[in-house]
Amino acid sequence: MTTAPPSVPRTALDTVARVHRVAKHYGAGDATVHALRGVDLAVRRGELVAIMGPSGSGKSTLMHLLAGLDSPTSGEVWLGDREIGGLDDTALTLLRRERVGFVFQAFNLVPTLDVMANVLLPFELGGARPTREERAFIGRLLGELGLADRLAHRPRELSGGQQQRVAIARALASRPQLVVADEPTGNLDSRTGREVLAILAAAAAGHGQAIAMVTHDPIAAAYADRIVFLADGRVVAEEGRMDAERIARFMLTLEGDR
Repeated sequence: MTTAPPSVPRTALDTVARVHRVAKHYGAGDATVHALRGVDLAVRRGELVAIMGPSGSGKSTLMHLLAGLDSPTSGEVWLGDREIGGLDDTALTLLRRERVGFVFQAFNLVPTLDVMANVLLPFELGGARPTREERAFIGRLLGELGLADRLAHRPRELSGGQQQRVAIARALASRPQLVVADEPTGNLDSRTGREVLAILAAAAAGHGQAIAMVTHDPIAAAYADRIVFLADGRVVAEEGRMDAERIARFMLTLEGDR
């Protein structure tokens, strides 16, 4: 039986992102698809939240809304103290750049840039240079991720696990309040996947990031402090730490109810 890592005590958990009575519809008339139906969810500083559900349950839509990558049909989406529904594209892009980091299943590294340039890309896009303190933090982060001797390598010269570590370093480098991870272990072998999950959990506990992770994998979800289960666009359960076997049984129940 696979069990979750030991829980790390946390204090002063502040809400970093939340949705309130959010609905998301696509299409119109008889062709309308109801991706989300009145969802409430908060993601707090210092915790790793797994979002799970059967295919079509709305989990990716929920992640995109939390990150400001999509807008709801109705309801509210907050990043920190900002309700983002009324922001124009420019303001929303700036807010995402300041407050959100992204880890994608496909890594999304720039192939012509080396490791360090990929990690510093958020600063470059924002027209800023990292401070001495920020560079020190990035140096420690790259060391923790086992990338200190790969800084001049380009993505094609790295293994899949190393590329995902670079993506994580890029997401964490500017210390955004929220990190969203979309199936971050989907393209990795089981050993590398466990290492990546441990790194994400440590980032939440050690660096205070709020991390929202969409996953279909019970082993990945077992690393989370909290698991939110969706079905048919609704939150049907919210649990604390669970081992992978219990998560798998719950997911089978959800699949059987469809």
